[in-house]
Amino acid sequence: MKAVNAIRMGGVELLPLVEGGKGVGVSNGVSAGHWARAGGVGTFSAALPDSFDEGGRPVRADAPGRTRQERHETLIAQSIRGAIAQARRAHDIAGPNGRVHVNVLWEMGGAERILDGMLEGAAGLIHGVTCGAGMPYRLSEIAAKYGVHYYPIVSSARAFNALWKRAYAKTAELLGAVVYEDPWLAGGHNGLSNSEDPDQPADPYPRVLELRKSMRGFGLDSTPIIMAGGVWWLEEWEHWIDNPELGPIAFQLGTRPLLTQESPIGQAWKQRLRTLKQGDVLLNRFSPTGFYSSAVHNGFLQELYQRLEHEIPYATEPTQAQPAPLQVGPHQVYYVTPSELERAEVWRRSGFTEDLRTPDQTLIFVTPEKADEIRRDQKNCIGCLSQCRFSSWSQHTPSFSSGAKADPRSFCIQKTLQEVRDEHADDAMLDRNLMFGGHNAYRFASDPFYANGFTPTVKQLVDRLMTGR
Repeated sequence: MKAVNAIRMGGVELLPLVEGGKGVGVSNGVSAGHWARAGGVGTFSAALPDSFDEGGRPVRADAPGRTRQERHETLIAQSIRGAIAQARRAHDIAGPNGRVHVNVLWEMGGAERILDGMLEGAAGLIHGVTCGAGMPYRLSEIAAKYGVHYYPIVSSARAFNALWKRAYAKTAELLGAVVYEDPWLAGGHNGLSNSEDPDQPADPYPRVLELRKSMRGFGLDSTPIIMAGGVWWLEEWEHWIDNPELGPIAFQLGTRPLLTQESPIGQAWKQRLRTLKQGDVLLNRFSPTGFYSSAVHNGFLQELYQRLEHEIPYATEPTQAQPAPLQVGPHQVYYVTPSELERAEVWRRSGFTEDLRTPDQTLIFVTPEKADEIRRDQKNCIGCLSQCRFSSWSQHTPSFSSGAKADPRSFCIQKTLQEVRDEHADDAMLDRNLMFGGHNAYRFASDPFYANGFTPTVKQLVDRLMTGR
């Protein structure tokens, strides 16, 4: 294994190891601070970060309010306060030489306002802003306003070209690195385009090489590319290191830091990571963002797949193709095919008695308990995304509605992510909530580094990673 050397990024020399930011409290100031203290880049998330009470205990962003608009405004204020608190905690742990970044989901509710408030309130504590899940054209402008480096997350050279030509060329000096997040390997939300097959993973090397060639065309020969997704041991990426064709490369790890002593997730989640098998992490399109995402296949995902299995198209008037009447309420009749009418009756006899309309003129059949939960979650929307297909929320319109019908095939993302990362969550709670994870998470079970239940500190993990194996 060739030596893994420091890399120049954001104007300083650093270990080529970046902690991947994971929202809703899963990457916080403690985990980021220890990663930065170990010599890499620590990253906390600005998506629903905890703040702290006078006793130093975490206070979650619960966004109270009578209306969605009120809850959205509360959410923004709490997110700014929480991000500043996490930045201070990370800085205190990392020390004056540690590099702390913040991760921002561009499509989260109030992203630009949160960035402004956070960077102003945490001046000097945050050295970089990593941002993806969308096309963050204004990222460079906001970063320049506060004199911090920016790190866009892309999944193709084409996406970076668009960002550069429209905005980033004006502030090239603050582009710290470009994060290539592999859409088939990374955990969380993924940047698959409509032209890419979710079931046909592409080799990341040619895609990153294409990105480098594009960057060289813009004079960005020495700007690092951060490979994110699928990174486990660096010896498996040895041909990427000091490769003149690729240029400077760093590596981002999001799933690996979950199983450390400083990771804020509960013990049940950490233990679950040790039991995963290959194929247990699935790429799906249930997220209310509209993006693909990778998560552990559990009861939560099974129920979402079940909704799709219990879905049929309908017509509002009888047609030759859909002549069979389906009673869906005391005064409402839809028309379906005879075979679909038979399927619907089977579902109803099995307890899936509630029918919910989707924006695509289809019906899904769920249990009364699930229907109540879906309606309640939609009603309690706090505007955590810029727009949400599950609740039809949109921050971009005067009415705060996207104008589309709410989609019951999705889910309330902030609620489930709050519940799954609860430090007291047990196995049952893990099974009924969303567990994001990278596709290499199954390797915890066989990696001798974690033998006999060993849970490393962040420093121990970073030191081991730097050996390459």
